[in-house]
Amino acid sequence: MPRLFIGLEIPTTVAQSLSMMRGGLPGARWIDPENYHLTLRFIGDIDDALARDIAGLLGRVRREAFELHFDGLSSFGGRKPRAVVAAAAPVAPLMELQAEQERLLQRLGLEPEGRKYTPHVTLARLRDSSSRQVADYLAARGHYRSLRFAVSRFVLFSSRASIGGGPYVVEADYPLMGRELKRA
Repeated sequence: MPRLFIGLEIPTTVAQSLSMMRGGLPGARWIDPENYHLTLRFIGDIDDALARDIAGLLGRVRREAFELHFDGLSSFGGRKPRAVVAAAAPVAPLMELQAEQERLLQRLGLEPEGRKYTPHVTLARLRDSSSRQVADYLAARGHYRSLRFAVSRFVLFSSRASIGGGPYVVEADYPLMGRELKRA
């Protein structure tokens, strides 16, 4: 039974830049740069037949390539921070791609995602970091901004049910159309 999600790969140069934000936060378990990705939709543990249906349906998505960048670091979890993330600029082509995938998966009978979509890459999972430590870390590094990068495909990833996920395997990839990138 595969555990699947749809996402965007992060180019090596951007991943290296993001990895420079590692360190300086007690209680953080840093994600390895080769496992950085931007999740479009978590699917979860499903049977092989549904996985094949999803893979086929995603092949019908017709969207144009676009550019993306990360604009700042933040945390998830409020008073009990649980992750440090790099926020992706919520550009229209990204948000429209994610919304289309959400609609397609609901047509196959998957439950709607319960939370509002917030595009991001998880940099660290937090165990015993205090909100003060996270605030200090973000005050020092939170103004991070990546270079723009081309998004020319999205992928269907599988992962093992483990703490922190990874390693992630590309099960299928779906090219985005167009030679000219839309500037976001």
